[in-house]
Amino acid sequence: MDGMLSQEEINALLNGMGTENIETAADLESLTDSEIDALGEMSNISMGTAATTLSSLVNQKVTITTPMVSYAKWEDLLSAYDRPCVFIQIYYKDGLDGNNILVLKEKDVKIITDLMMGGDGKNSEGELSELHLSAIGEAMNQMMGSASTSLSSMLEKKVDISPPVASLVDIPEVIDGGDIAEFLKGRFVKVSFRMVIGDLVDSELMQLYPFDFARDLYEQFMRYTETETNAATGYSQQPIKEEQVTSAPVQATNNTSFTQDMGNAMNMQAPQNQPQMKQMQGMPLQGMAMQGVSLQGMGMQQAPQGMVQNVNIAPAQFQPFVNTGSPLLQTENIDLLLDVPLEVTVELGRTSKSIREILDFAPGTIVELNRLAGEPIDVLVNGKYVAKGEVVVIEEAFGIRVTDIIK
Repeated sequence: MDGMLSQEEINALLNGMGTENIETAADLESLTDSEIDALGEMSNISMGTAATTLSSLVNQKVTITTPMVSYAKWEDLLSAYDRPCVFIQIYYKDGLDGNNILVLKEKDVKIITDLMMGGDGKNSEGELSELHLSAIGEAMNQMMGSASTSLSSMLEKKVDISPPVASLVDIPEVIDGGDIAEFLKGRFVKVSFRMVIGDLVDSELMQLYPFDFARDLYEQFMRYTETETNAATGYSQQPIKEEQVTSAPVQATNNTSFTQDMGNAMNMQAPQNQPQMKQMQGMPLQGMAMQGVSLQGMGMQQAPQGMVQNVNIAPAQFQPFVNTGSPLLQTENIDLLLDVPLEVTVELGRTSKSIREILDFAPGTIVELNRLAGEPIDVLVNGKYVAKGEVVVIEEAFGIRVTDIIK
């Protein structure tokens, strides 16, 4: 780290056998500039989606800034991060092989979980309980699930994670095993973000990667990029056969040969046109068109048929709509609906009452309607007012005699 070689490296150099091994070890604990840029770009896109998901969970505006990619060791976490903190271990089960760790501050976890439970985010006192860890685990599950969906779109393959595991870690001075991931015992990749949640949280969010997982992400991202580039440019890796090249016909739109023919034709024109022709000789056809030169005005023949096609343009004409239906056909069509049942309602009258008055109803209560005695009553068919009539008694049932049809 400080540029000094260890005693083992010095002994290997003196023995003449350690140069290649030392370079290989150094390469395993570093990334190229391209790998760093690709990892930062993927983290930026995926965590941007995760921020949107977290915003919907806490009902607050969430901003996660552009990531910073660097290297770190366990000692760096001791000096730069609060203790205790929450480690969220994320394992990929589809699309990617490996894991990474999200590191959140204890206070930030309390604020996020309080917002998720409907609080105002200011209840951050007390110890972090299992309820907090369960809630933050669910939040990270949805956040990283949406981030995996973004990775799926970038890599054009299904990427899925297992439910994240959240644990409170005191960050001991020396790693002695336990639940700490193995790759944290050496050098690892740290991607740090600035996370802002409303006016409650302005903190740092870290994502820790092992080097092999970071390289695997880069390789898959580059495969996707190459595929997209080849698709956009129409590049094909299949060799071109000689027969395909020799058998292709020469198009009449070849600018070079056509310009030479134009120049030869210009040299055969009248002497008064020679100065202008010399200026135009060798000029492409598009250039002459931009200069406003008329080929027909110079006595030149029309361009070859392969260059310009005459197209006849005429306004569209449509036949007028004519009602060809006959009354007989219309009658036959209405016959198909004659068996459809309709609901007939006879309305004696209406009135309006308040809820208080309706609650006072009792047996014997008289409700006055808005219709006078002896006035015709309304006949409705499917709620449509169609006729008027009067009430009659048929044996022991009421009936209605239609007196007027409403047009």
